[in-house]
Amino acid sequence: MLTYDQYKVANSLHEVFDILDAHPASRILAGATDLLPWARYGRAGDVHLPSVIDVSKVPDLKYIKLSGNRIWMGANTTIAEFQNNPLLREHASVLAQCAVWFADDQIREQATVAGNVINASPAGDTQPALLALNTSIRLARREQGKVLERLVSLDDFIHGPGKTDLRHEEIVLGFECDSTMGYGSAFEKVGHRRSLVISTVCLAVVAKVSPALHTLQDIRIGIGAVGPIPKRLLDLEARLIGQKVSARLIREIAEEASDFVQSRSRHGYRREVLVNFVERGVVSAINRGGLKLVRYGEEELYV
Repeated sequence: MLTYDQYKVANSLHEVFDILDAHPASRILAGATDLLPWARYGRAGDVHLPSVIDVSKVPDLKYIKLSGNRIWMGANTTIAEFQNNPLLREHASVLAQCAVWFADDQIREQATVAGNVINASPAGDTQPALLALNTSIRLARREQGKVLERLVSLDDFIHGPGKTDLRHEEIVLGFECDSTMGYGSAFEKVGHRRSLVISTVCLAVVAKVSPALHTLQDIRIGIGAVGPIPKRLLDLEARLIGQKVSARLIREIAEEASDFVQSRSRHGYRREVLVNFVERGVVSAINRGGLKLVRYGEEELYV
């Protein structure tokens, strides 16, 4: 059960820091889709907080814009906006594919991307997709009346289950990630049900192809729920970039991906699923990027 002494609604960034100065042990929330179940179902026992700060009405945390080749989105961007915002659909289609698998319509309207990342669950659905977009997190604290910001890459931010690089009295302002307009993308997830389910394995792929050269210019593969932190398969990506991609090479890469499974539960199952997800995700992203499978004698190439 969750109880608290004070519930404060902040209307500006400085008001958030004013409350934090007065109540340093405050818990920040926006959508509360992680916090309330965490307390309600006893995963943390009875939880009492001196103060809760609702930041859902802070304008500085609510924006989606394009700056050069980078997308900027505020901490309060909802998962529903991954699907519904035209800019995100055009420049980061993998986020829309991720959102389809995220809980249900009501939760997607409430849940924020910052909440999903800060929770640092090994099964966080957004994390592989954000990794595939080379996402960094904008963090802020206030010192002597000035708001100071820093930028941390997502792969450096999450340290383990429930552990992040967020410092004392620091908050998430938002996220910066690459535009992948012109890329093909794919998202895969498995659990006990299609939605409202904790991931057993999830994967995101974005791929940019060169139709004239029949090669991959770029590919990024993010995985989650198979270890304590989400990961990019950088070594395997490097073996695909610049290559004439064959069905055999993709299968070899997929089989090697099984070595990244670190979970102690359902280890064999996760290895098998991850192999199939990597193969299917890479093929789907390549197909959506514009390459198709063609047989040349005994070889199957993507051209």
